[in-house]
This record gives sequence, structure tokens and C-alpha cells, in this order.
Amino acid sequence: MSRTSRSITNSKFAFIYYFANLLLGFISRKVFIEYVGIDVLGLNQTAQNLLGFLNLAELGIGSAIAFSLYKPLADNDRQSITEIITVQGWLYRRIAYLIGIGACALMCFFPVIFKNSGLPLWYAYASFGVFLYSSLLTYFTNYKQIIFSANQQEYKITENYSFIMLLKSIVQIGAMIFLPFAYVWWLVIQVIFASLASWNLNRAIAKAHPYLQIDLRQGKNLLRKYSIITRKIKQLFFHAIGGVVLTQSSSIIIYAFVDLTMVAIYGNYMLITNCVRMLFNAIFTGVTAGVGNLIAEGNRDKIIRVFEELFSSKFLIITTFLICFYKFVNPFMSIWVGKDLVLDSNTILIITLTVYIVLSRTTVDSYIYATGLFQDVWAPIAEAILNVGLSILLGHFWGINGVLSGVLLSLIFIVFLWKPFFLFRNGLKMPISIYVWINLKHYVACAVAAAATFIIFNKLSFSVPDNYFNWGLQVSIFAILYFAILCPILYVISNGMKDFVKRMCTQVLKLK
Repeated sequence: MSRTSRSITNSKFAFIYYFANLLLGFISRKVFIEYVGIDVLGLNQTAQNLLGFLNLAELGIGSAIAFSLYKPLADNDRQSITEIITVQGWLYRRIAYLIGIGACALMCFFPVIFKNSGLPLWYAYASFGVFLYSSLLTYFTNYKQIIFSANQQEYKITENYSFIMLLKSIVQIGAMIFLPFAYVWWLVIQVIFASLASWNLNRAIAKAHPYLQIDLRQGKNLLRKYSIITRKIKQLFFHAIGGVVLTQSSSIIIYAFVDLTMVAIYGNYMLITNCVRMLFNAIFTGVTAGVGNLIAEGNRDKIIRVFEELFSSKFLIITTFLICFYKFVNPFMSIWVGKDLVLDSNTILIITLTVYIVLSRTTVDSYIYATGLFQDVWAPIAEAILNVGLSILLGHFWGINGVLSGVLLSLIFIVFLWKPFFLFRNGLKMPISIYVWINLKHYVACAVAAAATFIIFNKLSFSVPDNYFNWGLQVSIFAILYFAILCPILYVISNGMKDFVKRMCTQVLKLK
């Protein structure tokens, strides 16, 4: 299969999973709030965030392994593939021990951390313990799924692991509604299905790659043979810091300055943004692996041309998602969980801008990871310091808006400004002015399309939606208007959009 064909196959499975997970996610959260309580939901989220910091011990090993696998997979070098994944398993086993020790130490402080939660302390211990178990499965058994990701076969992970986790959500919803001690059952079901999904995933890996016989006792010796993995891990560790702080710190700081209820309300919005990210990833799943294979081929002209194509196509989809999010997320929240659990418009704007940077960075990140360009170890450290420092400082004065503004500012300085400069100077060997010009063209096109969309939509004189049907109808009309205006503009001004449209038309003709 070609890279494009694999990407399309991945996208098909990812789309099915996305929409099923989207529906179940909203139902599950609504049921959780009604039958278990919003404070327990906030505690549940905080426990996951605390565990997320412990996962920093992963050190970026997965990314280093994926980078090391691109060439052996392209050459079908089974011995090297087996040896590299053996190294991963040996390293992950040790990381799992560190996480376990760190978790035990962290739980000693739970009486202090959750003293103002208003909930029995066993809730915190039980929640954290269940999430810890699921996390450790990744390090002990599930790590071999990297071979699917690096080979653009994420659809196999979706069908063998993710779909079982969807069934888990269905069973948890039923348990919360019909059984006593709802949260206890929620936790028990989490453990059972995590174990089942792990077993099924490893069965699929063994079937697809029967040659993959892992002997962890050889891991230490093989690590010396693949010294590049050690070098990349040392660089990626610092990048992992920035990623973990970005995704895990906000809820904890919000809890410190506000309460668990606000953590849960913020979590409701994060569910929406995570759905946007999942849909975006479903569309472009496997891109990093595809870029990695492209880099391995060494065709410089094609490498640069594909970069612009990815940037333009992602920009079109990202801005369509986010302009709809900004305008319609609060009406949806009012319908879904009630008017008392919505955030103000300034908070929505900060979240929207933050999600834009997080999603739009993926083009640059795909090339950085594919080329193994991780030596700017100061950047993630600076990002983490700015993130936490500004979030605490601004959160002290402006609450949740201050916390989220700190996150946004750290992303602007490091991700939005530094990373593209670093890639173009050290990776693509091109002047940064090319990237700046690409951005400016797209931003102007976005401004024109957004202004035209708001003007046309306002003339239609819709009332504020008060049910799911009206909400869905208005979102669809708004999104179609914006997409229909922006796409032709980008086609005229961007060669990348021309290449993307041509590629999609070619694939459609092949399907026929």
C-alpha cells in the first residue's frame, strides 16, 4: 500500500471510532454528572492529571523508537525491527518501575492534596490506582503497538484496542444508571476492559508480526548497538517535559485557585476540544509516519512540497473546526449540562487560540520528529517554566482566565515562534521568510472568510439554539459557509491547497 492509501485506511477507521467515541463521551459525562456528581468528576480528572506528570518518566522513548523504526520498516529489516522494539520493552519495563515508585510516593501526599475536596479520601486513592494500572499496561505489554504506528497501520490499533474501550464506555454508562455504588462499578469496569483491550491488541500484534519475538534480557546489550536511540531519548526527555506540563498542569492549577467544580466545568470544554483534536487526528492519522518514510527516501523537492500541502489542508480544517467552536460551544453547553456550567466569552477565546496553536503545530512537529530534530532541549524547559510560572502568576489575579492565558503565552513564544524557525533553519535548510509568507497568506484568507461568513450568517437571523437539532443545523450551515468561502481562496493563493485537492481527486477516481 502507498502512503496515501494507508493514510486513507487509517482515516476510515479513525472516523468510525471518532464519531462513536464522541457520542459516548458526551453521554458518559452527562450521566457521570447526574448519577455520580460533578465533584467526583473533577476529582477523577485531577487524578488523571497527577498521573500524567508521572508519565513524564517515559522520557520520549516512544518517539525515539518510532524514529528508529522508519528505515527498518521501509527496508523490511525484520531483525532490526525486533531488536529496536526489544530495546523499547527493556526501557519501558524500567520506566514502569519508576512510575510505580513515584505513584506510591505521591499517594502519601493525597491527604494534603485532596483535603479540601469534600469527598472521602478513598475516592482519590481508588481513582488514581485504577488509572495507574491502565497506564502500567502500556509499559508492560502494549508498547509493541509502536510497530503499527510507525508503519502507518494505526487502524489495527483502533480495531483491536480502541473499539473495546468504546464498549467499556457503554458498560460504564449502564452501570452508573442501573447499579448501586455507581462510581465503584465505574472503576471496576475500567480495570476489566483495560485488561481485555490489552490482551486483544497483543494478540493482533503477534498475528501480524509473528517474527517479533522479544527477549527483554537482550535489551541492555542491544541498547549499545542502537546508540542513536539513547541520544534521541536524552533530547526528547526535555521535549516530553513541555508536553506533559501543557496537558496536565492547567486542571491542577485551576483546582488550586478555584475548586473541583471549576475543574469539571473546564473539563467539559476540554472534552469538546479533545473531540476536535480526535477528528483532526482521524483525518491526518499516520502523517508523521508518512513523513518519516518520505524523509527516508531523501527527495528534497517532494519533502518541501508536501510540507506546504499539509500546512494548507490542515489550516482549512483547523480553522473550520475552531470558528464553529468559538461561536457555538456555549449554546451547546447550555443545552447539554445547563446554563450554570458555562464559561465566559473571554475564556472561550483563550481556549480557541490555544487549541489553534496546538493543532496547527502538527505540521512542523511531523517534520521535526521525522528528521529527529530534537537538539533544542532548552525550548521545552522554557515552555514548561513559562507555562507553570505565568499560569500561577496570572491565575492569582484573574483566576481561570489567568491560568489559561499563561498556557497560551508559553505556546506563542516557543511553539508558534521558535519551532518553525528551528525546523526551517536546521531541518529544511530554507529561509524562515518562506514560512512567514505562507502564514500571512493563510491568515488574511481566514480573516476574509470569517468576516464574510459572519455577515451572511447574521443576515439569516437565526435565534440562539435551544435544542440539539437547531444547534446542529446552525453549526452545519455556518461551517459549510466558511469552508465554501475559504477553500477557493486558499486554492488561488496556495500551491499546497492545489496539491491537496489534486491528491484527493486522484484518490476518489481510484475508488471509482
